[in-house]
Amino acid sequence: MNRSLTFIATALFLWGFGEGMFYNFVPIYLDRQFSQSEGEIGLILGAFGFAMALVHLPAGHLADKFGRRPLLIIAWALGLIATLIMGLAKSLPIFLIGLIGYGLTAFVSSPLNSYVTAARGKWAVATALALTTATFALGMILGPVTGGWVGERYGMQTSFLIAAGIFVISNIFIWLIEPQPLDQHDPDAPPLSLRHNRRFMIFIGVFAFAILAMYLPQPLTPNFLTKVRELSLAQTGFIFTIGVLGNFSIALTFSRIHPRWGFLYAQGLVILFSIAMWQGAALPALAVGYFLLGGFRAGRPMAMAQARGLVHPSQMGRTYGVLETVNAVIIIITPPLAGYLFEIDPFVLYPISIGLIVLSIIVSYVFTPVNRNA
Repeated sequence: MNRSLTFIATALFLWGFGEGMFYNFVPIYLDRQFSQSEGEIGLILGAFGFAMALVHLPAGHLADKFGRRPLLIIAWALGLIATLIMGLAKSLPIFLIGLIGYGLTAFVSSPLNSYVTAARGKWAVATALALTTATFALGMILGPVTGGWVGERYGMQTSFLIAAGIFVISNIFIWLIEPQPLDQHDPDAPPLSLRHNRRFMIFIGVFAFAILAMYLPQPLTPNFLTKVRELSLAQTGFIFTIGVLGNFSIALTFSRIHPRWGFLYAQGLVILFSIAMWQGAALPALAVGYFLLGGFRAGRPMAMAQARGLVHPSQMGRTYGVLETVNAVIIIITPPLAGYLFEIDPFVLYPISIGLIVLSIIVSYVFTPVNRNA
């Protein structure tokens, strides 16, 4: 691992710890601090997803054109500022400014994945991306349980402020990474554009359906745990921590699997998560379910590795930008739908998701282009 990847890994570890202190608690915070209903929370999370969707394509294009390091520095600084705003907010509008600002930092994904891919050396693309996912997840392991403990004793608002302090240190490490040369193509033989790349466009459709199926039960599961299963914040934080341990363990395991199969296995694990939430009432069963949800996060680098093998290196930032935009659009659509279904019956999300994921596995197996070099 080169020096810059070491700095990125450290910055991601710290960011994961800080984000883990508050991110999963946002739906609960909106309920308790600002008295928002599940339907209103779903709309707010949809707006958060909309903010994410706006930035991925421009960020991917700018990463290919001007370099990745400046965008990483900007994203890290914006995340720090947004977290401070959320931590200091006394009213819902101010909190939402911070939350939407944090959503805008999602543009970091394309330049970050491009940077890691370019710096991977002899590693496979899937291995490099999976290991960075695992590093972030490793940092998040202590975040939720710490955030739950802090929230119960000092208020959830304090968790945002502590996270901001951790983000200051993370920003220092991201400043230490080195710039990279830009990838170029032969001007006399330009690569096929992404929208005319049939194999890539088929994969985008497969990816979109899989993310929709896997994400549907997730946005309001924190509320399901506290309202339906009646868990305390500390118990919920413990479950979130087990989930992050699952993110780390599964991502590390998947780093050695061919990305085509890894993406299929990831969907199967989310089915098991939905079954555990739906049928499990005891804390151990719910914790196991959240551990298996790590397949969702581990599946994303598997998808990116497959897509990277379908395009020219000079299109890497835009390719990751398209994937992240699709992911963000799903995050816009899904939370309001989840909130609507939750208010009808909080249990119904899980069997619906199971049925959709089963169909998605079939679609993924049949229509995903085979790329043996991914």
